[in-house]
Amino acid sequence: MTKTPIPSSELIINPDGSIFHLHVKPEQLADKVILVGDPGRVPLVASHFESQECDISSREFRTITGRYQGKRITALSTGIGCDNIDIVLNELDALANIDFSTRTIKDNLRQLELVRVGTCGGLQPNCPEGTFVASEISIGFDGLLNFYAGRNDVSDIGLEEAFLRHMDWHGTQCIAHPYAVHANEELIQRIAGNDMVRGITIACGGFFGPQGRQLRLPLADPEANAKIESFEYEGHRINNFEMESSALAGLSLLMGHKAMTCCMVIANRVAGRANPNYKNSIDSLIKLVLDRI
Repeated sequence: MTKTPIPSSELIINPDGSIFHLHVKPEQLADKVILVGDPGRVPLVASHFESQECDISSREFRTITGRYQGKRITALSTGIGCDNIDIVLNELDALANIDFSTRTIKDNLRQLELVRVGTCGGLQPNCPEGTFVASEISIGFDGLLNFYAGRNDVSDIGLEEAFLRHMDWHGTQCIAHPYAVHANEELIQRIAGNDMVRGITIACGGFFGPQGRQLRLPLADPEANAKIESFEYEGHRINNFEMESSALAGLSLLMGHKAMTCCMVIANRVAGRANPNYKNSIDSLIKLVLDRI
């Protein structure tokens, strides 16, 4: 059966054979990938590598592939937000599962292990600054997954419906329908172990209004954070806010990859405290993930 090549407008390959945004070539991608937001955090991850194969920078995307304790690992920065995760996940999947010479999808799926290591805001008393939080379930406020076929097949519809009832959102307050997706269970068990707080994470479409921060602009729902903090579903509470976990989990489920997010709490919204010097301590979370991935 003849395969139809993917047009160059849909899969943009640079003249040097690398993928459009990341500027990474297929042979430079490892099966195990650690994702961070800040490009400056990639060399921090790679500082633990015994050897390095490549160091590539393009916009907010920086990629270093190397070896750690015999494991080949790619460290990659995504920048901030689910829109960037859409770029990164689609390009990583293309590197793994599309033949660049023929522009056709490969017959056998290459499954990637993707672990995001980031920072977040805690929403519960048991998530003070410095806590490591694993996102078993992510609720996306960004609406990204709604653009992909199969969205309902990988989403927890019961949780979504319960959350919308609890929030009492309707009309213009619910333009981007929230979606709820589970992280890969095996990865959660392996990476989170017994020393991370597990629960639900909200992935917000912004840092200020979407997370209930008010500077000069008033909020559409001033009670949103209080309602989020009180939500409970089948024993799960919403532990934290961040901005990427839902797109990572959702797209990975659709593509057949294994993914999860773990974050260090740098601010507790309930207590009103923040630690701006978190960069000195996040290396301990990075090291934990490197050992377990």
